[in-house]
Amino acid sequence: AGDGGGAAERGGPPAPQRVLFPPTFSVSEIKNKQRRHFMFLRWKQQQRKEKLAAKKMRRKEREALGDKAPPKAIPKTIENQRVYDETTVDPTDEEVAFDEATDEFAPYFNRQTVPKILITTSDRPRGRTVRFCEQLATVIPNSHVYYRRGLALKRIIPQCIARDFTDLIVINEDRKIPNGLVLSHLPDGPTAHFRMSSVRLRKEIKRKGKEPTEHVPEVILNNFTTRLGHSVGRMFASLFPHDPQFIGRQVATFHNQRDYIFFRFHRYIFKSEKKVGIQELGPRFTLKLRSLQKGTFDSKFGEYEWIHKRREMDTSRRKFHL
Repeated sequence: AGDGGGAAERGGPPAPQRVLFPPTFSVSEIKNKQRRHFMFLRWKQQQRKEKLAAKKMRRKEREALGDKAPPKAIPKTIENQRVYDETTVDPTDEEVAFDEATDEFAPYFNRQTVPKILITTSDRPRGRTVRFCEQLATVIPNSHVYYRRGLALKRIIPQCIARDFTDLIVINEDRKIPNGLVLSHLPDGPTAHFRMSSVRLRKEIKRKGKEPTEHVPEVILNNFTTRLGHSVGRMFASLFPHDPQFIGRQVATFHNQRDYIFFRFHRYIFKSEKKVGIQELGPRFTLKLRSLQKGTFDSKFGEYEWIHKRREMDTSRRKFHL
């Protein structure tokens, strides 16, 4: 404080003073709302400066030590602190290989069936849901859109089986917004119920590419590690034909992170021989598994393999099921 006063007496600008708070100071104790917000912003700015200064200091120390510098610390995240799940799939496990060879998706992976998808909606859908179904049909090859009016799913499923459809996708909506997806593998199931959120149509995506072509896209399934996640991943894979047409440079990605499944549809852009970029085509959405049911859709007498019970299962933020 003495230096600042001397500088002022000599006519120079006062020296900047560092914001200091008492050890027991709490911003919430300030009664005035504007003053409380101002002091909080100043405190956050000070925290950022200190963090940046410490980061620069560590970098200089590492440069000075050279090869003798200690290894960088791995930051703690929810993903790398995940609680181990006993159902995690081991690709070399014989039991897993036997299950894959005998489950409902085996005919698809053995190339005995060709995917044929029916996309339908809830009763009397609105415009946004209709547009979403139309755009989803351009992503999934050999898919057909049907807008039902009062026809029950139990009557649709036998007709789908008679017409050689391998999967049924139902898009539900609430207040004109798509909020649910039912995926039923035909003819023997299983049926997965998802909560849908963060739906973005093509016109709502910034820097989007041109309309997708009719080429069969590649499929990327990320982070489906448990037995349940393995089953869900095989359901998504069975929607697309086996052999992608790489000339189309299109890729559909199902990325699982903390039990949220993020869907993105991109096109590769080759900028040079060494640089490759991606351009999103849309649509995009996020899924959260609610239940997995044996057999085809049956809301009353269906047998469930797995149901998400929020109060019982979400006891730890580091516990994931997919």
